[in-house]
Amino acid sequence: AGKLFFEGDLVKGPEKGHAGPFCVLQNQFFRTQRVVWRVRVLDSDHKQVDEKGLKSLVAQLSDGTKVTLAFKSHPPKGKPSDYFWSGSWVIPEGHPTGTLTYKVIATDNQGKNQEWEPFKMHPSQLTVIAGNAPMEKAK
Repeated sequence: AGKLFFEGDLVKGPEKGHAGPFCVLQNQFFRTQRVVWRVRVLDSDHKQVDEKGLKSLVAQLSDGTKVTLAFKSHPPKGKPSDYFWSGSWVIPEGHPTGTLTYKVIATDNQGKNQEWEPFKMHPSQLTVIAGNAPMEKAK
């Protein structure tokens, strides 16, 4: 057990009926859109930490919402181009607008926690915006 190093971002995830493209970096989301956390965890030797090295990895929002992240291949279908931790949350229909800070909490196999937070600047935080998400055109 030693220090862990984190890198991560937020992307728009696929949601039935919503227009793409998906897996695009962004921090502003409409209600009913899927927010995806993508996180890489490295150990002190700069080696990636997978599901064998951590008991859990969770994104915790300032409103108390917790999103469990799983270590898996990306893209999830087809030939993988990368492996990292990810998890998603669909913003509820009536969720208030505004900025939600978040942190990612790693729990190692000995039960010790280490946290990571993105920059505390507005463009780095998750923001729920008013309006409706663009929908796919009927075919």
